[in-house]
Amino acid sequence: MTIYPDKPEFLAAVADGSIPALYRELTYRRPSQYYSVLRQKNSFILESVRGSVNTARYSFVGFAPYMTVKAKGSLVEVQKDGKRSLSSKDPLTKLRELIGGYKQRISDDLPPFQGGAVGLLSYDLVRCIEDIPNTAIDDLDIPLLHFFMIDRLIAVDHIREMAWLIVCPGIRQDGPVFNEAKINWSRQYDETADFINNMASFLEDKLSGVVPTDIIKPAPERHRTIEIVHETTKERYMGMVGRTLQYIGAGDIFQANLSQRLSARIGDTDPWQIYTLLSRVNPSPFACFLDFGDYQIVSSSPERLVRVKAEPDGSLVVDTRPIAGTRPRGKDVSEDEALRSALLLNEKERAEHIMLIDLERNDLGRVCRYGTVGVDELMATEDYSHVIHIVSNVRGVLNSGKDCIDVIRAVFPGGTITGVPKVRCMQIIDELEPVARGPYTGSVGYIGFGRNMDINIIIRSFVVKDGYAYVQAGAGIVADSDPEREYYETLNKAEALIKTLKILYCGGSL
Repeated sequence: MTIYPDKPEFLAAVADGSIPALYRELTYRRPSQYYSVLRQKNSFILESVRGSVNTARYSFVGFAPYMTVKAKGSLVEVQKDGKRSLSSKDPLTKLRELIGGYKQRISDDLPPFQGGAVGLLSYDLVRCIEDIPNTAIDDLDIPLLHFFMIDRLIAVDHIREMAWLIVCPGIRQDGPVFNEAKINWSRQYDETADFINNMASFLEDKLSGVVPTDIIKPAPERHRTIEIVHETTKERYMGMVGRTLQYIGAGDIFQANLSQRLSARIGDTDPWQIYTLLSRVNPSPFACFLDFGDYQIVSSSPERLVRVKAEPDGSLVVDTRPIAGTRPRGKDVSEDEALRSALLLNEKERAEHIMLIDLERNDLGRVCRYGTVGVDELMATEDYSHVIHIVSNVRGVLNSGKDCIDVIRAVFPGGTITGVPKVRCMQIIDELEPVARGPYTGSVGYIGFGRNMDINIIIRSFVVKDGYAYVQAGAGIVADSDPEREYYETLNKAEALIKTLKILYCGGSL
């Protein structure tokens, strides 16, 4: 198979000041098949299992990062070539430095992510952006930020039914900072091309003749029961809602999202096994599995927080896709249709959704060109395995001089999972929720060398650590909310995850 671009074109691009990725086409397969071969500590799959062309076109599999970066407390740790360095620099500023040193030329023939940073922004990273108290117990002790720096990946286009092995040349040189002047680019091209061909042959050998299977592998015999623990009682959650209604009545806020956490002991069950089942129980456009070694993120998120897309004219288009408004799925098509209609006609749900659209417009307005921010899709419904949602799309053009990190600072965390006004709601969340959110309602996704970015909101997700799987789900509280109804809405949102564990441990059908 041919390596692209060819050597003369590659060297000409480098001489012109930008570095193209090298790539070769692979056999189109499920992304999970490729990941099952390449999985190791510090690896990931970002998988679009089901959704529209706008949200579920691409999937990415990455392995063997050349560097990792994580932030805990006031320190940022960078690891490369077995060496560790510590810094007290702001985590997002450090991430910008690591991404910005490699000047990549994006190929229009490939999916938008062709190398860069892939990882986790925990919800509690917001304290590096806004003045939010830090009083909730952080019992999971997950990093505020944890990213793999990726120069080797598989990209899949589900519309074209194509897959590619992509490698960014030259970035694995010695030293903490990329220095293109030290590289023999002709030799680097040859070495990278050899690696691509060898890896492609390895993958084809491993997967040739392998037929995808949907057989559910049960948990080990000793784990054939599962107990779901509600860490917040119904009475306490309803009390949290009651206190929030007092804040709304006093004029502090208009709407807030309050969550509860559930947990289950899973022992030595493989988290990847949980992901493969979850992706069938609740197929979603922003699913992912990230293996950080001592913990894993297992997600079937339906929601994009924000995407940044480089246009041919050099501009950067930013869009965010808020979800607000939920009903459980019906028993059949006609009941689904009735529920969709009722959802769209519900004054409470419409008012909450419009309020959150305005919040997202304001957030994008902080970094986008004046007059470019608008709503290009208003209050559509999307069906998922267990719920129906109202969604909209808000879009703008990024100001010159701004980048993906500026966008994160403007919109993170999403307004749909905090409330309006955002900062005051986050202060109330810190007061009322008994434990720190950690990854829940943070984001997972990619930030590319070529200025493209796509990150989700971590909902409908497990955090797996120390033999436990943690699930969290929330509900939007407004002036006429009924505390008991909001409690059950959180359980509706967690239903697909609970069902996944029950099928895995106790048997049953999808």
